[in-house]
Amino acid sequence: MRRFVRDNSLSLFFGAIFLLALLGQAVSGLHEVNNQQLAQGGEPISMGRYLTSSHFAVDVTENWQSEYLQFLLYITATVYLVQRGSPESKPVDEVGPESDEDQKVGRFADDDSPEPARTGGLRAALYGHSLGLVMGGIFALSWLVQSIAGRVAYNVQRLADREDPVSWFGYVTGADFWNRTLQNWQSEFLAVASMVVFSIYLRQRGSPESKPVGAPHSATGVQG
Repeated sequence: MRRFVRDNSLSLFFGAIFLLALLGQAVSGLHEVNNQQLAQGGEPISMGRYLTSSHFAVDVTENWQSEYLQFLLYITATVYLVQRGSPESKPVDEVGPESDEDQKVGRFADDDSPEPARTGGLRAALYGHSLGLVMGGIFALSWLVQSIAGRVAYNVQRLADREDPVSWFGYVTGADFWNRTLQNWQSEFLAVASMVVFSIYLRQRGSPESKPVGAPHSATGVQG
């Protein structure tokens, strides 16, 4: 067990703080909703009802979709785009998807390479893009759930204000949806750009996201 925890400590750590953050969001969100209910003369709701509400769903998924969009764009953009001096970039002369030999595909695969890589052909092609496909799929699903839950929450407020509800298409082309969405996107894009640029000149000893402390600023694609 100790070895398992050590070997998987990074994913276990982030999985644990994710659950704690999600729990904190649920508790604080329920408290806020119930305060609003009481202020409007209504009855407080239970945690179970809040967790299955459109308000909770839209708040969670609008963050998820922006995170997975960030990963999707970063994974695919770094195939062809480089940043001299950044460990987050490939070396500037290795732009593109690289050769089968570089990627250890087909006859260039090692004995312990994943089976699709050794097989080659369509399976290797799909496997070679599987990370981006999965990230893109999660982004699309999160975006869809956000749009559906957001429309429900938006229409609840419109009905309370004695206004007509809007259709799904009307909601996803409206200002409320894009205001919520772009608030998240701009922060994700800024964070990635900051990491790419700051890592040229700044270091974090021992981190694979940083160059070695003594590496020159111009070193590209080198990780500590």
